[in-house]
Amino acid sequence: MRFIQAVLFLLFLGAVGLFAVQNMETISVAFWTWKLTAPVALVIVAVYFIGMLSGWTVVAFIRRSLRRVSEHPQT
Repeated sequence: MRFIQAVLFLLFLGAVGLFAVQNMETISVAFWTWKLTAPVALVIVAVYFIGMLSGWTVVAFIRRSLRRVSEHPQT
């Protein structure tokens, strides 16, 4: 089983590497007064990590809110 996982992981890394090599053109991304010029692959990786961070934050907020709602007030 570990061998299959290792092979799948290596295939995934190979696909990511191939994507990065084939998308080295630079693009410009503008957000309000900020402007970033970077390779397409780098921008995609940055957006992915920002999405992960914001997703974890939202999930943590929802969990905390649900836990607080479900707590019984102490009298």
